[in-house]
Amino acid sequence: MEQLMRDFFLFMAKNKTFTSLAKRYGLRFGASRFVAGASLKSSISAIKRLNEKGMPVTIDHLGEFVDNEAEANEMTNHCIEAIEAISREKLDSQLSLKMTSMGLDISDELVMKNMRRIMDAAVKHNVFITIDMEDYTRCEKTLKIFKQLKSEYDNISTVIQAYLYRSLKDVQDLNDYQPNLRLVKGAYKEPAEVAYPDKKDVDDNFKKLIETHILNGNYTAVATHDDEIIRFTKELVEKHSIPYDQFEFQMLYGIRTERQDQLMKEGYKMRIYVPYGNDWYGYFMRRLAERPANVVFVLKGVFGK
Repeated sequence: MEQLMRDFFLFMAKNKTFTSLAKRYGLRFGASRFVAGASLKSSISAIKRLNEKGMPVTIDHLGEFVDNEAEANEMTNHCIEAIEAISREKLDSQLSLKMTSMGLDISDELVMKNMRRIMDAAVKHNVFITIDMEDYTRCEKTLKIFKQLKSEYDNISTVIQAYLYRSLKDVQDLNDYQPNLRLVKGAYKEPAEVAYPDKKDVDDNFKKLIETHILNGNYTAVATHDDEIIRFTKELVEKHSIPYDQFEFQMLYGIRTERQDQLMKEGYKMRIYVPYGNDWYGYFMRRLAERPANVVFVLKGVFGK
C-alpha cells in the first residue's frame, strides 16, 4: 500500500493541470506545513525564527515546468532578489535552485547565462548556492554544468541521489573538485534500469556515499529524516574523528521538528531546507510520496479548520 501511495503522489507531482490550480488557489490543503510562504517576504519571519534557535537554513523558490525563456529569466530574477534579501535581512541562509527553472531544458546558452548572473550576485553578497538534482534524465547535464561553474566559483555545491546506481562513481569523479555535496535518497520516480527499486539497497548506497565523501575530506551535508542514516553518520564521524565543522545534517521545513531540535542540542549543525513560493504543488506531492504518513498531517490540517 505504501508503494502504491508513493507511486500515486509521484504521478500527481507531474500533473500540469493540478500545478496550475495550485498556483491559483495558494497554500491550502496542508501545504503550508511544508512550505514557509507564498513569497520570500512572507517567509522571512519563519526563517528568522529558525536562525534564532541556532539553525541555518537553505531557501528554495519553488518552480516546476519552466519551458520558455521569459519565465526562466523571471525565475533567475527571483533567485537574485532572494540573494539580495538574504544579505539585506542578515539571514543565516544559503540558496538552493533547480536549473530547469533557469532554462536547463531550453538551451545551454540560456541556462549558463542565467546561472552566471546568479553566481555573480551570490559572490557579491557572500551567499552560498546549491544546485538541486532533478530526475535521472537531467543528471549528467547538471553535473557537467556544476563542474564548469565550480571551476569558476567557490561558493557552489550540488546534490547526489543515493537511489541512482551511478551515484558512487559520481562522488568519486567529483572528488577532484573538492566539492561540498548534499547527499539525499532521491525523490523522483525512476525506472529500475537506473535506480535501486528496494529501500535497503538505497540505504546501503546512501551509507557508501556518506562514508566515501566524508573520508575524502570533503564537506558533507547529510540530508535525511531517517534515524538509521543519522546513527550511521554519527558513528562514522566518531570512529574517524571527523571534526563537526566538516559535515551537517539537513532536514525539511515542517518535518520531524523535535528531531531537528535534538540534533542541534547534541552539538551537530542542523540546517533546515525552507521552500517558498506559489509553485509549490510538485514539491508538496514529492514530500507526500517520500513519507505517506505525512498525508495524515495534511488531512488534519484540512479538516481541522
